[in-house]
Amino acid sequence: EVQLQASGGGLVQAGGSLRLSCAASGFTFDDYAIGWFRQAPGKEREGVSCISSSDGSTYYADSVKGRFTISSDNAKNTVYLQMNSLKPEDTAVYYCAATSIFCIATIVAYDYWGQGTLVTVSS
Repeated sequence: EVQLQASGGGLVQAGGSLRLSCAASGFTFDDYAIGWFRQAPGKEREGVSCISSSDGSTYYADSVKGRFTISSDNAKNTVYLQMNSLKPEDTAVYYCAATSIFCIATIVAYDYWGQGTLVTVSS
């Protein structure tokens, strides 16, 4: 059974940091890219970052470049999203997802999705 378990969300003040984790199981981790998406209330889901498990290539949305860092521990089948200098506009439910294509921000390209973890940034 394929599972993507996102965790690490919470309430943080603006300027603070959080680290999200995405633990994957049930598929060959090295053959997939893992992406992070977020959905704020009343808004569409958007791509935040992505990492290819095979070669480590990464993608960042312009809105998070320089503040968020994605990394992968292939031995643990886990991807992390370190979020620094958080802003109230980062408030959203964050989802991790897996795609067998390559690192891409397109939602429809993703085969598997986790359940989401809520990040709330207070001003």
